[in-house]
Amino acid sequence: MSTDLGPLVIARKSGSEPIRVNGETVGKLADFWSWACSDLANNTMRGVLAEYLVATALGAAAGTRTEWDTVDIRTPEKWRIEVKSTAYLQSWAQSQPSKVSFDIAPASGWDAQTGATSAEVLRRSDVYVFCLLHHQNKQTLDPLFLDQWTFYVLPTRVLDERCQIQKTITLSSLERLSPLKTDFTGLPKAVSACMEDTR
Repeated sequence: MSTDLGPLVIARKSGSEPIRVNGETVGKLADFWSWACSDLANNTMRGVLAEYLVATALGAAAGTRTEWDTVDIRTPEKWRIEVKSTAYLQSWAQSQPSKVSFDIAPASGWDAQTGATSAEVLRRSDVYVFCLLHHQNKQTLDPLFLDQWTFYVLPTRVLDERCQIQKTITLSSLERLSPLKTDFTGLPKAVSACMEDTR
């Protein structure tokens, strides 16, 4: 058995990689992706998509996503970004649109490089990006159509000062904190402005 149990080096895959058994190809990685990840409206995949959208806007999507890191995105400028997403519409049948709220709970941190957990409970990012899939017509919902999203950007220090140990925040309460509201194309400018505000 290998004695090196450090983090795996994950190479970005294309989707064309074969799934094999006994030397025979029985599928491709893209087949698995389309099977597992086509429902972009469910909470899990919508959250991952939101992270990817923010990473793409900030020029931080060149590598691969790190599961369970202490922050969601680390930009080339070393900015630490936490991404939260929510939506009015869900994959399942609904009697009414969902109430919009975001998770803002401080948490203990796990370091993906060392595997160590810090017991200190806090918010570790510089900036929060709240991603709202605001579209409210199920027949035309398409999370890949970025005009259906609104983004709210806020320095983490504002949450620390005004929300302290609060675990969730509604959209109306978030708006009272005066976040920068933007579309996808305005994300780099909004995040940069919030980073200036943290200095």
